[in-house]
Amino acid sequence: MEDKEVLLTQEGYDNLEKEVEFLKTEKRAEISERIKVALGFGDLSENSEYDEAKNSQAANETRIAELENKLRYARIIDESEIDTKKVQVGNKVKVLDMEYKEELEYTIVGSTEVDLAQGKISNESPIGSALMGATKNQIVEAKVPAGVAKYKIISINK
Repeated sequence: MEDKEVLLTQEGYDNLEKEVEFLKTEKRAEISERIKVALGFGDLSENSEYDEAKNSQAANETRIAELENKLRYARIIDESEIDTKKVQVGNKVKVLDMEYKEELEYTIVGSTEVDLAQGKISNESPIGSALMGATKNQIVEAKVPAGVAKYKIISINK
């Protein structure tokens, strides 16, 4: 498990807490019921339902431990401290992809809140780390799997 600081927005922190609560209550109860039903099938040596339920229980407990560790080392980003002069975690950044002449918008988040479908990228990702600390109109280069991508920062917002 990681023992480094985990950057989270308040929303991200709240979502992790909700997930832990769900896993500790509803998910544990569901798995417990599956184990009880599987025990009713008799001989455990050839009881795949029991094995599967026990594996689910172990995976659930591992996930709970991971999330609790992230919450323990969480640092919530104070939105009032978010600056729009330089890119930092919590900013929405509009960029121009210099190669494809396409405008893109990213929200810079901590690594636990990444959601590419919503344009949320990690401050530790190649593009996110290239944008960190950059200012409006600055051109940054990000080492991506396809090579080097260049982006011009159009705007930085909260």
